[in-house]
Amino acid sequence: MSAQKKRNFKIEAFKHRVELDPKYAERTWKVLEHAIHEIYNHNASGLSFEELYRNAYNMVLHKYGEKLYSGLVTTMSGHLKEIAKSIEDSQGGLFLEELDRKWGDHNKALQMIRDILMYMDRTFVPINHKTPVHELGLNLWRDNIIRSGKIQTRLLDTLLDLIHRERTGEVINRSLMRNITKMLMDLGSSVYQEDFEKPFLEVSASFYSGESQQLIECCDCGEYLRKAERRLTEETERVSHYLDVKSEVKITSVVEGEMIANHMQRLVHMENSGLVNMLVEDRYEDLSRMYNLFRRVPDGLSTVRDVMTSHLRETGKQLVGDPERLKDPVDFVQHLLDEKDKYDKIINKAFNNDKSFQNALNSSFEYFINLNNRSPEFISLYVDDKLRKGLKGVSEEDVEVVLDKVMMLFRYLQEKDVFEKYYKQHLAKRLLSGKTASDDAERSMIVKLKTECGYQFTSKLEGMFTDMKTSVDTMQGFYTSQYCETGDGPTLAVQVLTTGSWPTQPSAPCNLPAEILGICERFRTFYLGTHTGRRLTWQTNMGTADIKATFGKGQKHELNVSTYQMCILMLFNSADQLTYREIEQAIEIPAPDLKRCLQSLACVKGKNVLRKEPMSKDIAEDDAFYFNDKFTSKFIKVKIGTVAAQKESEPEKQETRQRVEEDRKPQIEAAIVRIMKSRRVLDHNTIVTEVTSQLQSRFLPNPVVIKKRIESLIEREFLERDKNDRKLYRYLA
Repeated sequence: MSAQKKRNFKIEAFKHRVELDPKYAERTWKVLEHAIHEIYNHNASGLSFEELYRNAYNMVLHKYGEKLYSGLVTTMSGHLKEIAKSIEDSQGGLFLEELDRKWGDHNKALQMIRDILMYMDRTFVPINHKTPVHELGLNLWRDNIIRSGKIQTRLLDTLLDLIHRERTGEVINRSLMRNITKMLMDLGSSVYQEDFEKPFLEVSASFYSGESQQLIECCDCGEYLRKAERRLTEETERVSHYLDVKSEVKITSVVEGEMIANHMQRLVHMENSGLVNMLVEDRYEDLSRMYNLFRRVPDGLSTVRDVMTSHLRETGKQLVGDPERLKDPVDFVQHLLDEKDKYDKIINKAFNNDKSFQNALNSSFEYFINLNNRSPEFISLYVDDKLRKGLKGVSEEDVEVVLDKVMMLFRYLQEKDVFEKYYKQHLAKRLLSGKTASDDAERSMIVKLKTECGYQFTSKLEGMFTDMKTSVDTMQGFYTSQYCETGDGPTLAVQVLTTGSWPTQPSAPCNLPAEILGICERFRTFYLGTHTGRRLTWQTNMGTADIKATFGKGQKHELNVSTYQMCILMLFNSADQLTYREIEQAIEIPAPDLKRCLQSLACVKGKNVLRKEPMSKDIAEDDAFYFNDKFTSKFIKVKIGTVAAQKESEPEKQETRQRVEEDRKPQIEAAIVRIMKSRRVLDHNTIVTEVTSQLQSRFLPNPVVIKKRIESLIEREFLERDKNDRKLYRYLA
């Protein structure tokens, strides 16, 4: 088969040229022009839109699009010039109404014209890069009406005047305002911004600048902030009613700048009503308003925070340095807790629980609590007071709340090891005297300390509880053993304390009465027989005793006294009168303890089972003591405490501080060795930084002490100095 030949087809233009009437374009345009005039004159009802559309279509089709388009521009411009004159002639308040009405008419006319010229809009306009009919109508309205010499200024002045009148309390036609501003927005965002928004913001800034100056001179801080808040609310409402939604950020920024940012310092420091006054008087509503307003401006919250921090630190400094407060440690700590509660509540209720304010509060408390080096002791005394008697009859939840608050203060302490020392002493006294209000509360406190500081911090405290439990079992074993002789003799309750766990002092000498000595020796024999490799030392300074005493007329009482006081009273079984020196020689206890015991036995009203001559508050070495036959009490059981200060004496304070410093040395050395073992070579400053970082959860080590410990480690050949650089240290394996 032979291949078929391909044929190429070509479509050619129609050869016969259609000749149009030369006056066709002019005649057709006249018809369309007349229609546009009729539309603007509200006579559109008699027009045939189908016929008009076909005419416009044919003009574009026959290449008369340019004539149609330019004719439209000329005709619309002519009508708009007439409309402009009509608007210019309107008087007073009718000006905006006339403008609004004419704008409505123009939009309707524009819609009809666009429908007629739809074919032109779709074909001629895009091909020739012309402006579409609707947009053209808006541009012509803008140029001939809005930006005409007489209307432009008058329109702006009228709008700004109405807004000013509304700000000063007058009621205006918001619906009309909304129509006019919407017209400006419809004409394009640049028209709205340039012809209205920009001058509106400038006038607003001037208005609020003047008002803020006037208000700040005559209002207190709270009242000023209320008015500023009200103005912000008004402006937001104004935007929602008749301005562009994008104007809200701009106008509120103007109000914030003029009424708040420009007066921040004066407001917070305003005398008798500023931030400090609000804090002191717990004015939550005003504080919340200040927070919400100041957060809207740059550096607003930092200004509030700085003033609060400064006030907190100043009041805290006065509190921890007040000699009257320091006389009562429990009241001192309670006042700290009350202050913390107060500011926690302010931050929660007024400052939206802002973390930056919480951090500022924490840093302020940490600053002033550590200004007083007795804070660790006082916090421990507060816990001691609560766990002795302050929590009786209180629910478990409330106990936890109190302990959590104490732990909050504990976290601020830089010298947590000092707190540990005191806490151990106070816990020991509570456990040994049986005065703890709740074992659960005690254990809860230890769990909290353990969670905060780790096992090492509380291991000795837990050991104390273990010893107390073990001692109960030991005593049961003793009383069921052959060593215990039943009879009328004294009974013994021993707490066996592990030396490392308890804050025991070196055992002071004390000559116990023969009756007591016997049962003590039997217990020693029993205990050492059941536990090998142990040594017992009697801590007579920590014991108590219950003794029966018979006074004049056969009156009997049971006296609860310390072991030292018991030794003194037992001497009067064989003597009616003893001098101070005779008592001292007989029992051989330290002089300060002896004087305190005699004071409590002879000088305390209602507890004076001894009589002293000459009678005075202080004990002298030549005083004589007699058994007081005339002692009476309405109680069968009489507790005679030892006269002692709640707080430590100065020598005791120095001794505790010395013990703390000694305990810190091995901890600092251990930290240095740990760091050097992992890093091998380090310079002096880096070691100091690393050691401080490792130990700050317990205490802040002194750089001078760290240097001394490094020297000590060099002497013991744990470290060596670099031969070339004296500030470099090397670890020796």
